[in-house]
Amino acid sequence: MLTYLEFEKPIAALDQRIAELRDTATAGEIDIDAEVAKLEAKSAKLLKDTYAKLTPWQKTQVARHPERPHFKHYVAAITDDFMPLAGDRAFADDPAIIGGLARIEGHRVMLIGHEKGDDTASRLKHNFGMAKPEGYRKAIRLMQLADRFGLPVVSLVDTSGAFPGVQAEERGQAEAIARSTEQCLAMGVPMIAAVVGEGGSGGAVAIAAANRVLMFEHAVYSVISPEGCASILWRTADKAADAAEAMKVTAGDLLALGVVDRMVPEPLGGAHRAPAEAIGNLKAAIVEELDGLAKLSAAQILEQRRAKFLAIG
Repeated sequence: MLTYLEFEKPIAALDQRIAELRDTATAGEIDIDAEVAKLEAKSAKLLKDTYAKLTPWQKTQVARHPERPHFKHYVAAITDDFMPLAGDRAFADDPAIIGGLARIEGHRVMLIGHEKGDDTASRLKHNFGMAKPEGYRKAIRLMQLADRFGLPVVSLVDTSGAFPGVQAEERGQAEAIARSTEQCLAMGVPMIAAVVGEGGSGGAVAIAAANRVLMFEHAVYSVISPEGCASILWRTADKAADAAEAMKVTAGDLLALGVVDRMVPEPLGGAHRAPAEAIGNLKAAIVEELDGLAKLSAAQILEQRRAKFLAIG
């Protein structure tokens, strides 16, 4: 059953009424088709109107929706085959970041991304997509491997940020993030990053300093979460909506600022309402970008990436 967000309560009420009417029709001989059709039209219009004017804070809630597609869903739908590669060859394997060799419409790539999990057990296993230093060092290893064998890198970003725990700091979290960002910028192969949900802080940038940065229509991308920003500026997380507005976290804002290069459309009501359509839109965008970047030499790829990030701001 679909999980409705706070601002979707009027839509939820209509959908519940539709379900009740259908149950009534199933139980008896009452013909309620006309009434159901009327309510469905009203619900569809309300959904369209609501999503046409989402605030940045509401988009943040959509980006965090528990039923949005996760890394494993993209792997299953986008790749023809996927060979996971684990471990950082120094400490451990971090399930918050998954990576491996894959084919996307004939393109051989190195695919890397955050995995949040989609139920309690998997969320705990993947630490809600919050990577530790070994996760970023694994990403570095895979990017170096891709560079050595001339494979484009595709990364899928979906994290609230890097893990802030004591153990992560003891193992060099900041250094690992910096080195991963450096590796993104140093590769002579094309890199495409896609922000598919939350793009939070250095935990996102570490695998998103790419030639082309794509972003789903209802994804968010920022240096800190709205709650974290509000806690710093106003000493209360209750101001998260104001922080989201000020931080320009949405795809439209970031496209205008030149932080991202392309906004990928989502189905009406968000990617969680029609995952297959959303994933198909992203796959088409990635393939198009791979085709375009394949024409560039290693020197051109490095220069294009350098120029892109120097131009921001």
